[in-house]
Formats: sequence, C-alpha cells, structure tokens
Amino acid sequence: MNIPIKPVQMKTLKNILLIALLFTAVKSKAQTDNVTTARIVEAQNYVFVATTALPLNAADINQIMNRMPGYNGGGTINLSGSSYDLSVTKDSVVSYLPYYGRSYTPKYGTLDENGIKFKTKKFDYKSSPRKKGGWNIAVRPKDVKDNYTLNLVITESGYGTLTVNNNNQQSITFNGYIAETKPKKKS
Repeated sequence: MNIPIKPVQMKTLKNILLIALLFTAVKSKAQTDNVTTARIVEAQNYVFVATTALPLNAADINQIMNRMPGYNGGGTINLSGSSYDLSVTKDSVVSYLPYYGRSYTPKYGTLDENGIKFKTKKFDYKSSPRKKGGWNIAVRPKDVKDNYTLNLVITESGYGTLTVNNNNQQSITFNGYIAETKPKKKS
C-alpha cells in the first residue's frame, strides 16, 4: 500500500533529516571518544577548547553588546572559530581565554594582557572522578599575578565546562570540549 506524501510533508521531513545530520556532524567534531578522553585526562595532557562564554553579569554585558553589529543577545557569547583555550600538561598550564564581565581592579598594559592569559609551571592540580562519570579538575596557578582558581568539569565523551574565579573579577564560565594536545614540531 502506497501512501502519497504531500510536498509540505516532504519538505518538513527533509528539514528534520538535515537538522539531524547537522547535530551529528557537530557532535562528532566536538567530542572525543570515551577511551581517548580517559587517556588524555589521566595523562594530564589535553586542551580545553572554549566554544562559548557565559559571563556572570549578562545583563550589563548585553547593554554594551547590543550596540555592536551582529550581536544576538542572550548572555552567551559564541567563541566558535576562535583560538581560545586552556592547555594542560604535567609540567605547565597555559591559558588563552577572553574575559567578559566586571573587573574590580583594572589591568594596565597592552590589550594582549587583558583576558585570562597566563603561562605557569608552578600550579596545584587535583583531579577526582565524578559520580555520574567524568572528572572534576581544580587548577590553582602559584606564580601568576592574578589569583585564579580554575574548575573544569569533563564528561566521559569529552565535553567540558570551565569556571574561572578570581578575587579581582566576577566569575566567568566557558563551555567547550577536550582535545588531545598536538605534539610540538622539532625544528
């Protein structure tokens, strides 16, 4: 028995399939498999790639950002396509993240010094398993001018949420994913 499909139903079906394919493509790009995630987290050799920023005071930021062309509002700042990340190895932590929010103490210097940008070889690192799978990771740099505390929650599939706390700024949260660090090229 053949049931005729109306053009409107066919268009709707095509749209649903297209959306499902897009979600699958995005999901496969952003995730590592469970074995790879476990291996790189246990080896303390990974990069957290930030895809969105969620500032604490979204209302204040929306007032400013609404004046800029292309801003859609909503409190979430899309960082896709940027190179904002947090690199973690056994001997160093390198942060190259933006900051959006209220700062209680201004930072002086060049624009390159703004944001959450530092390199440290002296830091406390604590990793503990989560009850529902994944890891809770706390990092406290010891030789950085600002007093940062970084709390990273990593799922088994490689997604992460990073919350950065500092006495001189409001907290900010980043969503993203975990990736393997690329080996350094020998010259």
